[in-house]
Amino acid sequence: MLVQPYNLMAHGFLLFLLFSCIIPTNIHACKQTERSSLLSFASTLSSPPLNWTSIDCCRWKGITCNQDGWVTHLLLPSKGLKGGIPSSSLGNLTHLTHLNFSHNSLYGSLDTQFFMSLNRLEFLDLSYNLLSGELPLSLPSSNIRTVDLSSNHFRGAIPPSFFQQASSLTSFNVSNNTFTGYLPSSICLKHSSPFLRLLDFSSNLFNGDLTPGLGKCSKLQVFHAGHNNIIGLLPEDIYNATKLEEIALPFNSLHGAISDKIVNLTNLAILDLSFNHFGGKLPLNLGKLSKLKFVTFNSNNLKGNLPPSLMNCTNLVELRLGNNNLEGDISMLDFSRLSQLTKLDLRINNFTGTVPVSLYSCRSLKAIGLTRNHLEGQIQAEILSLKSLSFLTLGYNRLSNLTRAMKILMGCKSLQSLSLAGSYEGEGMPSDDDMVDFDGFQNLRVLNLADSDLNGQIPVWLSKLKNLEMLTLDGNQITGSIPSWLGTLPRLFYISLRDNRISGEFPKQLCRLPRLLYEPNIPSQADQYEFELPIYAFSSITANQIFPTHKLNFYPATIDLSKNNIVGDIPTEIGQLQLLQELYLDSNNFSSVIQTKIPLSLASLNFLKEFNVSCNNLEGPIPTGTQLQSFNTSAFEGNPKLCGAPLPNKCGPNKDMDVDNKNNKGVENGLHQLLWFYIFATLGFIVGFWGVCGSLVINKTWRYVYFRFIDNLQDRLYMMITVPLNRMKRRLKG
Repeated sequence: MLVQPYNLMAHGFLLFLLFSCIIPTNIHACKQTERSSLLSFASTLSSPPLNWTSIDCCRWKGITCNQDGWVTHLLLPSKGLKGGIPSSSLGNLTHLTHLNFSHNSLYGSLDTQFFMSLNRLEFLDLSYNLLSGELPLSLPSSNIRTVDLSSNHFRGAIPPSFFQQASSLTSFNVSNNTFTGYLPSSICLKHSSPFLRLLDFSSNLFNGDLTPGLGKCSKLQVFHAGHNNIIGLLPEDIYNATKLEEIALPFNSLHGAISDKIVNLTNLAILDLSFNHFGGKLPLNLGKLSKLKFVTFNSNNLKGNLPPSLMNCTNLVELRLGNNNLEGDISMLDFSRLSQLTKLDLRINNFTGTVPVSLYSCRSLKAIGLTRNHLEGQIQAEILSLKSLSFLTLGYNRLSNLTRAMKILMGCKSLQSLSLAGSYEGEGMPSDDDMVDFDGFQNLRVLNLADSDLNGQIPVWLSKLKNLEMLTLDGNQITGSIPSWLGTLPRLFYISLRDNRISGEFPKQLCRLPRLLYEPNIPSQADQYEFELPIYAFSSITANQIFPTHKLNFYPATIDLSKNNIVGDIPTEIGQLQLLQELYLDSNNFSSVIQTKIPLSLASLNFLKEFNVSCNNLEGPIPTGTQLQSFNTSAFEGNPKLCGAPLPNKCGPNKDMDVDNKNNKGVENGLHQLLWFYIFATLGFIVGFWGVCGSLVINKTWRYVYFRFIDNLQDRLYMMITVPLNRMKRRLKG
């Protein structure tokens, strides 16, 4: 009885296999109209072929169809597509739900007819193309969930009606375009976008106030609108969007205080309000935001003390509060609880006290920025516990004992950027005797010891820094000459020794810096190394001079020897430095006569962006037809005997040149006369020789007469000389 059911199951399985073979395999084959539309679209592209050759377009790469053969997915990111988006062909794909053309080179505008024909669209990604023009009046579909139009050239205002059908919208990204007008912060009003989770309006030209409305976005998690022209206050209702995890509004003109209501955003992990005009004190209970990881308030007008509750944010990874008016004794704060902290930026504030010892308990720290405060004391050996520390800037404080600091810091094996500028006033440059066991800083790329009136000479131990790329020692009292080994450092491309008391000559070895030579086997550009914290300026900055950069190659290849006592010629070998961009030799005692030296040393330079030889002892005319004429007059001023463009004083007659010209003409005349002398002497010899000797050879009688005459002449000469000599001898004997 049990056998029959198994037989039935076996027969059923065989019937299933049979029907699977009988049913046509092209049940999911695309519609002919869909295939034609796709081929029409492909034909408009001037890009690599898409290899759409098979009959069934549902099998084409990037194409997905539903069970009825309608194309639902057209996904062609990063395929090198070039051309416009033809509405006549793609507009026929009326069942399309997913369209992705990101990271291509498509251009033109979004045709309203095409846009509105995609009334089933759920996912639209046209990011990183060359699309332009204004947006259509409305989104194409009430089903649409994701719209990414970022990194194009769209312009104009976003129409108020654009989000009328956005009832399903969850993500909207139009960053990196040129949109203008007010930010559409009312997007969540009237329940038009109840599911919205991401809004990114950053890097556009939006202006005006940030109007209320975001508080209605009950599910909003990410709100980015940085790098715009937004002004006014931060609307209070934003603190009602309690699901927010990221708020990034840097580089705007927002002002006012940061409300205490910010503690309502308990899910907040990223808070970036940098480069605005926010004032007042930090909220006292900021530490209640326990999920905070990245806090960036750089470059505002914040004042007061750091709230102690901030140390309760134990998930903090980066804390950036630089360039404000914050104050207080930071050595009283307990940083030891911030075990995940990797970057601390408190630069350009009014903090007092010492470098917090508790900071050395943050073993994950990679970057510490405490420049331009009022800190005192010394660097402690406990800093060596920060094994990952690669960026340290303590400049423009009141620290002491530079030599001890350098001995300690050379044990920080990961250190790549070190700035102690302006913090060790009047101390001595750590000498070779001080650093006798020196073997550190092997990964150091940047060393800044400027603006401290340090005395002494440039020590030899610096020659061991084979990875050094930038050396800044300006604004000190360094004496002695520039060491020749400086030209052997393999990666050095930026040298600033400005405003010291350096003497001697410009060493020719400095003209062999490998990073500045134009040779195939030498890197021609600074690598892509990025500082852990942005650099506002390298030395001698004020709080108003801010140009933040993370990249080392932001700095041009530079040799700055200005304001010293360097003498002698400007070496001709400097023309080898084909990658040099800025050269400053002003305010020295260079005495080269520019008439004879500049054409060999500087006149051939054609690659400089900045150049200055003012206030030296150079003289003579500036050669014309060179790059020298492209620089301002100020680059040559202070050389009284220098003349010619771009200087206003024209060159008069040069007496020395006139004397040289006369001498040259005399020499030329002498050579001319000497040449004719040799010609006539040769002709005279030929005529005389063959006139006498030729006749003797030809005529025998004349030959006998000639030799007889010679014999008689010899006898007469003998008698004329010998007889008087004998008479003189006899008189002397007598």
